[in-house]
Amino acid sequence: MRGRGVALVAGARMGQRRAEEAAAQQQAAAPAAAPAAAPASTDVTAEIQKLADLHASGALTDEEFAAMKKKLLGL
Repeated sequence: MRGRGVALVAGARMGQRRAEEAAAQQQAAAPAAAPAAAPASTDVTAEIQKLADLHASGALTDEEFAAMKKKLLGL
């Protein structure tokens, strides 16, 4: 029974990572409709905060966090 619980937690984390990656890719691929600078900055800041929370919880590795943050910052 214990092994199943660990597998479920690991699977949930993988699913969460994939969902976050998909959201980040979708956001990066969506054409920008010339939004004002402040809202775009706030959105990026909020997304980076979400990624930081996932990273702190262990859902994202250091490499995943760094790659997704770079993508959001356009680097």
